[in-house]
Amino acid sequence: MIQPSDQPHVNGVPLVGTGEELDVITLRQRACSELLRQEAITRGHLVKNDPPPHNGAISEEASLAIEQLLDEALTPSEPTEDACRRYFDANHARYTLGETVLARHILFAVTEGVNVNSLRERAEACLLNVRTAEETEDKFALAAQKYSNCPSGTQGGELGWLKLEDCAPEFGKELFAQREIGVLSRLVHSRFGFHVVEVIARKPGTLQNFSQVQEAVKLALYQRSFASELQKFLRNIAAKSELVGVSLNSTKL
Repeated sequence: MIQPSDQPHVNGVPLVGTGEELDVITLRQRACSELLRQEAITRGHLVKNDPPPHNGAISEEASLAIEQLLDEALTPSEPTEDACRRYFDANHARYTLGETVLARHILFAVTEGVNVNSLRERAEACLLNVRTAEETEDKFALAAQKYSNCPSGTQGGELGWLKLEDCAPEFGKELFAQREIGVLSRLVHSRFGFHVVEVIARKPGTLQNFSQVQEAVKLALYQRSFASELQKFLRNIAAKSELVGVSLNSTKL
């Protein structure tokens, strides 16, 4: 089935079902899945008449074939102990148990069709405004109520006490990787958009010994290597495919 030229598709296979409205991330995920499904067919891991995805869902046979394809095509590296120790030393927050942060935020959400540069400028202006507020006024809460695209905006942006595992990885890294108190001096970027963040208080945790977390560190590095290999592989497939209405280059896969 060939899609109209203005509809998102990969080599003519539609990515969006009738009546569906997808955000950019979901659309990109579907494109990646379809690229891999088609490559599995090309390499003989999957029958040619495998049904195209329905509302993003692929067949069980396609899922197994994609696993076989990735086992064949990707060569992620096994991390050395030295690499694991360097990663551990650079990411103590990730391996600290019990640390919590009391925070609030103002979210400027990145949604499909939004002008990202204009949105960033609005977020930067908001950041400057709340950082220069007088101590006698709570501009942060007022700005959260007015501008935040998060439900917490109605509560002045309050997120409560957070543990690292409560946060999206990129958001948690910014909150827990440094010791700042107050409105952070820079925007926090996450998969959801741009955040103006205030850390109100911190409760320290206990750093685990390297020997306790060595296997977890090794797995984290292996997964990073796998993700890097997968991104390169997808870009190579995309370069020889027709992608309409979706881009793999605007963010990490």
